[in-house]
Amino acid sequence: MKKDSINLLVSKKSNFSMDHKSTSLTHLEEKVIGLLNRLKENHLSLIQYEESVSLLTEENKLLKEQMVQLREENKSLKIANNLLGSTEGKTQAKTKINSLIKEVDTCIQQLSEMN
Repeated sequence: MKKDSINLLVSKKSNFSMDHKSTSLTHLEEKVIGLLNRLKENHLSLIQYEESVSLLTEENKLLKEQMVQLREENKSLKIANNLLGSTEGKTQAKTKINSLIKEVDTCIQQLSEMN
């Protein structure tokens, strides 16, 4: 009888061990599924962030181009203002006029070389 009772205890113990392993395996599977879901969410977030960076980079490029155009326009307006008699930036106006004269001289020289 003692042998039978020992076998019963061993078999009950192994059932408990199998139930514990099954529970552990189920718990592990749930964790893996949770991690896979988080990985998918992170991947989708990464794609959205990359698209956002791309859009912001394009917007930054456009703003830089606009800034350059506005600076040129500002420079031209200052020169025009100086030519109209403003006392501010006379040297700037003189410099611009001299550079325009040089450009005209270069064009005339190239035209005379063509003939």
